Amino acid sequence: MYNGLVHAHSGLRWIVLVLLVWAIVKAVSGWTGKRDFKKSDRLSALFALIFTHIQLLLGLGLYFISPKVSFESGFMSDSVLRFYTIEHMSLMLLAIILITVGFSAHKRMQGSIAKFKKIAIFYGIGLLLILISIPWPFRALGAGWF
Repeated sequence: MYNGLVHAHSGLRWIVLVLLVWAIVKAVSGWTGKRDFKKSDRLSALFALIFTHIQLLLGLGLYFISPKVSFESGFMSDSVLRFYTIEHMSLMLLAIILITVGFSAHKRMQGSIAKFKKIAIFYGIGLLLILISIPWPFRALGAGWF
């Protein structure tokens, strides 16, 4: 079960990243191009939000069964345990909160430009936090590309 969750969580990351980039590109192009906010713009942001939340649920499942998460004495001195126990979870949760707030806030905005701006800023900051928090293979945190 653990290996299946790890592979699902790691593989879904690519879908989440693509959907976030897609939503951000649409929002920035709509913002700078001063065009009307369409249903396709809302759907791109919604799909990014949904898949980000699915990723959160998989991550929460992993958090409670992973051997890389530990609250034993001295875990803060081990960089891998500290990363997965505190850093990864905290930053990812913050990123998902920002993405959720951005989606919710855009619905209350009146003008198209304001909607695009809200999504672009909140999703952009969320994406940046996600990219920082991913255990990329070159960070030597015991994770691979998939």
